[in-house]
Amino acid sequence: MPQRLHPDLDPLDQGFLEGVVTGEARLTAEQGLELYHRLPPQELGRWADLRCEALHGDSIRTYVIDRNINYTNVCTAKCIFCAFKRAGHEDDAYTLDYETLLQKIRELSDIGGTQILMQGGMNPDLEIEWYIELLQRIRTEFPHIHVHAFSPPEFVEFVNFFDPPGDDFKAKVRYVMKRLIDAGLHSLPGGGGEIFAPMVRSRIGMGKCDAESWLTVMRVAHELGMNTSATMMFGHIEGIADRIHHMDMVRNRQDDTIRELEDSGGGRYVAFISWPFQPDNTALGRLKEWGNGPGDDLADPYPGDVVAKVDGSGDKSAHPEFGRRLRLAGASAYLRTQALSRLYLDNIYSIGSSWVTMGPHVGQLGLRWGANDMGSVMMEENVVSSAGTTHCLNEPMLCRLIRDAGFMPAQRDNNYDLVKVHDGPDAPDLAVDNWADYRAEQLHVEQDTPCSGSGNGEQGEATVQLTIDR
Repeated sequence: MPQRLHPDLDPLDQGFLEGVVTGEARLTAEQGLELYHRLPPQELGRWADLRCEALHGDSIRTYVIDRNINYTNVCTAKCIFCAFKRAGHEDDAYTLDYETLLQKIRELSDIGGTQILMQGGMNPDLEIEWYIELLQRIRTEFPHIHVHAFSPPEFVEFVNFFDPPGDDFKAKVRYVMKRLIDAGLHSLPGGGGEIFAPMVRSRIGMGKCDAESWLTVMRVAHELGMNTSATMMFGHIEGIADRIHHMDMVRNRQDDTIRELEDSGGGRYVAFISWPFQPDNTALGRLKEWGNGPGDDLADPYPGDVVAKVDGSGDKSAHPEFGRRLRLAGASAYLRTQALSRLYLDNIYSIGSSWVTMGPHVGQLGLRWGANDMGSVMMEENVVSSAGTTHCLNEPMLCRLIRDAGFMPAQRDNNYDLVKVHDGPDAPDLAVDNWADYRAEQLHVEQDTPCSGSGNGEQGEATVQLTIDR
């Protein structure tokens, strides 16, 4: 959409930003980078909030009731940011059997859940028939549950493991994906996005697919009529320009998808969710933070920023400490990045707030920094919690956070259509008599401790879980 690009304009110009809010103007990558660095944080959040309001109105913000099922932790990748994966020989390596998986969905269905997010490691011991039978059994027993499953890295490994027919990679992906759709798959989550810039991705995600493969899998999904999401994990070795490059690649592919597939009923990216890297129990987390290493000078640019380019062409030789120092992202960096994603990704409808990594109240604040969706309440979560971060919220608490931010909470489905608007006295939060049952210390628990989610403040298994990777 080149007519909306004005690369010669100062991105801080109020008239230009008003055009971005209304959709009449579009940020270039260079302008996005300038906004991140030059616009005061509160101002960046304000413009993102205005853009969100232009798309979603100023009254309703949403959440979904789903469950995140990690069906196996056995994985061939060697991602140094992951504390979840196992090689397969460890005592705690696992693959869930069908009945365990179905019981998890049964519990979700019993409390009014509408979808599952099902992802796992890349397990070479599982055949395609294992996935097909699982999907068929889910469809037979739970036809009302939306199956949001199998991120692009999983599909890349499906091609490697199953050796499907096809003249090229895209055709092979299509063959596998079509069989899974026929068995009951409805949509794809955006897991494994991490950071697309080659210098960063190859260093932190060894054995995981590259950006082009990730994007190709999503293109096949869109061609087959499925909606998907896109994600980004930041706050590690990358530079700010790498974050912009990542958003730019998603935006460009979305442009292509809308232009080429909209009239034929194709799918698209319906949501973008970003979150900061969680360092505990990971190899990447053992790197020293910038400023704590020998010879580090905080007056000098961060190594990742020296290397990063908005076109993804960064060269690791530009700084000798690239990949050896971390710059973790706190609340301010998180909110700035989320706000920028709302302004930059003008062709993606939903921006999700990641309270699972940042905590409930920063997630709540995200609703004023461009996010229209709070994700899901949490029933179980294994990947982020393996890296030391587990926040638990049930439906009443999540609704209260949305309402206290100044909005009407509403339950949604996978397509972001509203299921139930909580505008009456029977709303989950308004029906609570004693908020003392929802003590703050229950919002942060160990991984093996069930979160409270039955709606009455009691501890128990009947909770819905956060989708970090919608």
